[in-house]
Amino acid sequence: MENIKNSNHFKNFKIPSEVRECLDKFQKAGFEAYIVGGSVRDMLLGIEPKDWDIATNAKPEEIQKIFPESIYENNFGTVGIKTNSNNDSLKIIEATTYRAEGKYTDKRHPDEVRFTDSLEKDLLRRDFTINALALKISDSKMEIVDLFGGENDIDKKIIRAVGKPEERFNEDALRMIRAVRLWVELSSQTSPNLPEHKNSLNDFLDLDWRIEKNTAEAISKLAGNLEMIAAERIRDELVKIIMTKNAASGILMLENLNLLRYILPELRLGIGVSQNKHHIYTVFEHNLRALDYSASQNYSLVVRLASLLHDIGKPQSKFGEGADATFYNHEIIGAKITVRVLDRLKFPKEIINAVSHLVRYHLFFYNVGEVTEAGVRRFLARVGPENISDLFKVREADRIGSGVVKAVPYKMRHLMFMIEKVKRDPISPKMLKINGNEIMKILNIPPGPKVGQIISILLEEVLDDPKKNSEDYLRQETIRLANLGDKKLSDLVKIAKERKEEFEAGIEEEIKKKFYVK
Repeated sequence: MENIKNSNHFKNFKIPSEVRECLDKFQKAGFEAYIVGGSVRDMLLGIEPKDWDIATNAKPEEIQKIFPESIYENNFGTVGIKTNSNNDSLKIIEATTYRAEGKYTDKRHPDEVRFTDSLEKDLLRRDFTINALALKISDSKMEIVDLFGGENDIDKKIIRAVGKPEERFNEDALRMIRAVRLWVELSSQTSPNLPEHKNSLNDFLDLDWRIEKNTAEAISKLAGNLEMIAAERIRDELVKIIMTKNAASGILMLENLNLLRYILPELRLGIGVSQNKHHIYTVFEHNLRALDYSASQNYSLVVRLASLLHDIGKPQSKFGEGADATFYNHEIIGAKITVRVLDRLKFPKEIINAVSHLVRYHLFFYNVGEVTEAGVRRFLARVGPENISDLFKVREADRIGSGVVKAVPYKMRHLMFMIEKVKRDPISPKMLKINGNEIMKILNIPPGPKVGQIISILLEEVLDDPKKNSEDYLRQETIRLANLGDKKLSDLVKIAKERKEEFEAGIEEEIKKKFYVK
């Protein structure tokens, strides 16, 4: 085997004792064993590996004999070796038998897995040169096996497919997204001080790592193969991209490599869609910049997704062109699209609900002195106190993504103050001093719409004046409301529903005309 050499890159890197013990046991049993893949790459970069993988010529049943407490629950020759480590990344070390793979009919999994005695054949099946490295440890000597120039590509910060790129991506189409994910992840890890202010979209692509030309061309050519990949696998790679510091760069690279159309086609509809006099960026670029801000603030996945998707409804809602274009109800349309997008990608229901809720309510207006405390309480009731923090973060991202300087202007700070002031006031039926069962007892009526109507009206009264949330008052008011008759009760319910919109009503028309939204 060629290209086996001593490496000085590891002289200051301590291999965990758990890993060394595994390697020693393999060697004492007469087998080869190498540290392989991303752990070798990370050590060369001076990054603490997240997990440790071993490749060996021992067959799975032989590995289990060496390590009786191991786990083998797959068809790919990977055995999980249990250790007694307190470190989560070392509790189980995966050891995989050298293997060569057959055709990939489904563009994801090999039709057959053949075990081999050749480390070279095992490394040849791997995705990128920087991951096709092996490290042999014996006594105090370390030897690196580098058959495809991976160490040189690490030095030059290049992501290059092993062998012929088209063959690698035809084997496993998910590798195409993984190339982008590695590009943003490694750039985030090795260059944490990249400039945050980007004047153009090209600046998002100016990271210190790069995807090699032939590799990039093969990705663009074979992008359609993603249609054969399970949505869950695509989602997992997308989440990893979005959770990096360079998330927006990753989304843009997905677009440049022709991949985004198979992942988030709805987001692409904003490409080239101009806005109005209050926006200097297209819809697509604005969404990217909002995500970029959220990533720079290390916000949660939910906030990052909402920042990226918050204006996804604008292309469908756009009316007119130029400075006076409008996007009426884009937040409502966008929330529906968001549900469809995230459901297609198999996100958990709780994430879908949380993100779509933020998209639905990201467009709120508040003028100091023009909205009452009751209006703020209604806003809290509609949005949910538990969502306020994330909603404000999305609003910050929206503002910065529009090109303004301040993420939190005075109006938002004042609204925060008002929310803090009223947050302990009753804002939901559960906080009323009376409930449906008590109303039925008071009026001696069975369950039915009338009970819900009375609760709705009582809540509106309490939102107006929290002091009314007393059991005596609510009991008396329940009796009074019941005696009004069905027609009057229905009218009061209608009025109550209209008043829920006070936060965006009254001053709504003037403010929305100013900002060209509705």
